[in-house]
Amino acid sequence: MKDVLRALIVLGCLLLIPLTAVVTAAAKQRMSDGAKSFFSGGPLVAGDLHTGPDPDWSFLDDIQTIELQLMDPPRSRRIWATHHDGKLYVWSGYMSSTVGKIWKGWPGDAERDGRAVLRMSGKRFERQLHRITEGDVLDGITAAVAEKYPSRMTRASVESGSSWLFEAAPR
Repeated sequence: MKDVLRALIVLGCLLLIPLTAVVTAAAKQRMSDGAKSFFSGGPLVAGDLHTGPDPDWSFLDDIQTIELQLMDPPRSRRIWATHHDGKLYVWSGYMSSTVGKIWKGWPGDAERDGRAVLRMSGKRFERQLHRITEGDVLDGITAAVAEKYPSRMTRASVESGSSWLFEAAPR
């Protein structure tokens, strides 16, 4: 019995090492400028702030992920983005799944307070996120998404609430 108890204590200590490393890395990243991998980051501070009219968003065709920071709470994450008819869009899938509800809190935060900063190619853009839940515009946006990403977002998934779609409009 003593040997089993000792083995469990040793196993518990060994499991504590990688857990501590992951928690430490996540905490450290939250104080950094921007997100890395799957850890949320802190506020986006580096890079020139864009002023003037919106650019031609077609440069996004060559960029896989962008950085998105909400103002409340001021955390950043890496997400997919696309453009359609001169407008910029971001989204989150798996919103009706248990994992999505736990893992993806930013869409609910964005719906409450859509003020955001996006950073791409070293330039920051102040935006206002507006959720889109229906309409014919979904056909064009979801086609643009499917052309660029292996996403399962469709008009039906947006209308059902399984995917949350936001236009990232100028503030």
